[in-house]
Amino acid sequence: VQLQASGGGQVQAGGSLRLSCAATGRAFSGYVLGWFRQAPGKEREFVAAIIWSDGRTYYKDSLMGRFTVSTDNTSNMGFLQMNNLKPEDTAVYYCATGGGIYSPLGYKSWGQGTLVTVSS
Repeated sequence: VQLQASGGGQVQAGGSLRLSCAATGRAFSGYVLGWFRQAPGKEREFVAAIIWSDGRTYYKDSLMGRFTVSTDNTSNMGFLQMNNLKPEDTAVYYCATGGGIYSPLGYKSWGQGTLVTVSS
């Protein structure tokens, strides 16, 4: 399976973006669709995850309430709705599939990343 993340861009603080993750080749492999981000000079960190089969969701504590993860089973798409964006949300955002939740080590397939820049 190949993943492609899109929807990033530049937005002012307080704005919103919706990231998409498209799977090609076959349906989402693995148990979980996860979103991670990596800011310059920092390690990749967990953002959110959703269990493909039943929709259970998991979030980085500090992002809960602002970010919402979802999937569209019919189109093999995943989404990350990001509201009230802050400059510290600036990062490259990645989608991934696999069997883990919080650790990037639990994911087998990764998209190429999409850049989100939030200006103050």
